[in-house]
Amino acid sequence: MSHSDRFLLAGIMGHPVMHSRSPRLHNFWLDKHGLLGRYVPLAVAPESLKAALRALAPLGFRGCNLTIPHKILAMDIVDRTDAAAKRIGAINCITVEADGSLSGANYDGYGYIESVLAAHPPWRADAGPIVVCGSGGGARAVVVALAERGAREIRLINRTDARATALAAAVGAPVKAVAWKDRAHALDGAVMLVNTTSQGMVGQAPLDIALDTLPKTALVSDIVYIPKLTPLLAAAEARGNKTVGGLGMLLHQARPAFKSWFGVMPEVTPDLVALIEATL
Repeated sequence: MSHSDRFLLAGIMGHPVMHSRSPRLHNFWLDKHGLLGRYVPLAVAPESLKAALRALAPLGFRGCNLTIPHKILAMDIVDRTDAAAKRIGAINCITVEADGSLSGANYDGYGYIESVLAAHPPWRADAGPIVVCGSGGGARAVVVALAERGAREIRLINRTDARATALAAAVGAPVKAVAWKDRAHALDGAVMLVNTTSQGMVGQAPLDIALDTLPKTALVSDIVYIPKLTPLLAAAEARGNKTVGGLGMLLHQARPAFKSWFGVMPEVTPDLVALIEATL
C-alpha cells in the first residue's frame, strides 16, 4: 500500500498530554514500516474536545488516541462505538472513516490481555479466582477483558467499597465485590492479582495490601509502568510470584489503533520495548 501522495497524521488528545509515550511508539512504527507521516501530542481541554474531534477529518487526520480526561466524554461525541467501548463505558481510540464520521473503540482490555500472554503464554483467565484492585477506567477495561476471556470468578476490591460494588453490578457475572477490610481473605486461593489503581506509581503511596495469603503460584500484575518495578511487583517477586508489569499494556493497546489508521498491524519488538523503557 502506497501513501506517497499523502502525509499520514494521527495523535493523542489529553489534558495534560506531553508526558505520553504514545508518540514515540507510533512514530517508531511509522518509520519501521516506511510510512510517511507523524503521530503528535494534542493538548485539548475538556471544553474543546468536541470541536477538536470534529476537526480531525478536515485536517486530514486518520484518527487519534484519547487519554485522561477525555475517554468518557468522547462517548457522546463520536458517531459510533464498538462493543468493547460500550461495555467499558469509555473510548481510547478514534478512527476517522472514509466519509469523515468518527468511530470509537477501546483497546485497553485487548492490550492488557495481550501483555499478559506475551509475558506468560500458558496463562488462562479461567484457571481460578482473579483479584482485581481498583474501580476506575483501568479496572473496568481489565475486568471486562478478563470476563470476556473466560474468567469464572473476579473478586473486585477497592478502598471505597461502594465504588467496587457499583462496578461489579455494572459489569455483572463473574464479578463480585469484596469489602476492602476483607482484602487479605480475597487473596486466599487466587491464581492472579491485578492492580489497576495508581498506587505504586512514582509519587504515589504503594498499594496497601499484604500478600501473605496469596498463593506463591499466583501471577501478580500491575498496569502501572512508571516505575517499571512497582512496590507490589517487587514484593511479589521477593516471595517467588511471577509478575507482569504495566508497559506491555501500553504497547499492545496501540497495535490495533495503528492498524485502524494505517492498515498495518505492528509488532511489539525488543527494540521498541528498549526505546520506551529508556524514557521511563
